[in-house]
Amino acid sequence: MTAVNVQRTEDGFEATNDRGARVAIGSPDEEGVFSPVELLLAALGGCELVTVEPLTAKRGHRLVRLAATVRADKIATSTLGTITIEYDVELPEGDEKAAEVFQAVARRVNERYCTVGNALKNPMEVEQLLP
Repeated sequence: MTAVNVQRTEDGFEATNDRGARVAIGSPDEEGVFSPVELLLAALGGCELVTVEPLTAKRGHRLVRLAATVRADKIATSTLGTITIEYDVELPEGDEKAAEVFQAVARRVNERYCTVGNALKNPMEVEQLLP
């Protein structure tokens, strides 16, 4: 099971995990924090990148730069439109097959292997347990 703890702090809200990582959470107009929607987009982009990178490297095509910008418009109250992941990569010089391998891996990751993307694409239940 994967779990994070989210709690109110003196400065706002914070998410922590069992490995000691911390992320400040707040409203979109607050400086120095991620909004919950930004965290969702970061989770999707992070899931794709941390899955794409080792798979391309394992095939012998380590990318010089691998980054992505993840965007979504709020189309209604509490509703996002299509989420777009725009990759920014620098291919290894002289590697003729790197682009082909990267594109094939990135497509498979988006279609099947990114857990966060799969959670967003497939209906799932969210349970709320109240005291």
